[in-house]
Amino acid sequence: MAFEHILTELKEGVAYLTLNRAPLNWLNIEMMEEIDAYLESLLKEKALKLLVIQATGKAFSVGAEVADHLGDLGPKMIAAFHKMFRLMDKVGVPSIAVVNGSALGGGCELALYCDMVLATEKTKFGQPEIQVGVFPPIAALILPRIMGRKKAMELILAGETISAQEALSLGLINKIVPEASLSQEVEAFVAKFTKLSGIVLKMAREAALAGLNDDLDKGLRNIEQIYLDKLMKTHDATEGLKAFLEKRKPTWKNE
Repeated sequence: MAFEHILTELKEGVAYLTLNRAPLNWLNIEMMEEIDAYLESLLKEKALKLLVIQATGKAFSVGAEVADHLGDLGPKMIAAFHKMFRLMDKVGVPSIAVVNGSALGGGCELALYCDMVLATEKTKFGQPEIQVGVFPPIAALILPRIMGRKKAMELILAGETISAQEALSLGLINKIVPEASLSQEVEAFVAKFTKLSGIVLKMAREAALAGLNDDLDKGLRNIEQIYLDKLMKTHDATEGLKAFLEKRKPTWKNE
């Protein structure tokens, strides 16, 4: 299966999905659809034990293409984007994000949705969507679950970025590793799981998330409705996105 915007490899029960739209790995609709297609292909891999998501370039991903939020593209973008997370859950194996460089917006959501995260010391995490007049649906779903409501509200509502060290202190990532030895650190971390039973790993993950993810899909459907049927019909959502594309400050009307 050949892709334009991602690289893939399957070896020793580990699926490696590499974002390859350097330097910043903006997630456009075509790239999301490629990710969806690859994840769907993993559903038939009975020996799969682990999914590793990583990236080329100087950023893990700075988010979804802003232009893809507007007009008729908005619903298509949300469908393709959210399908990634639904498919990650459907594949069901433990997932690891390897983050070297900024993970912002949709890129932050993709990294933090993974079950485990390794990050280098230079990594920054953030959900800046609020600053361009929208909100991050996946972050709204998962951040209060994995880090507590108070700090999650601050990150979602202020749109500020945090360092890898702060992300570690908040329980958002597992480990900070030196950039110089990143590949060796990833190999050693992955090896902890490849020696185990794939089916048992999958069931242990399912059990660990059984309470935490109760009605997760229902929650995401509710968030999608707010995003598409309410948020994207406001003046300020369109104004914020257009202002970003036009490289100017938005003029909010609070309507």
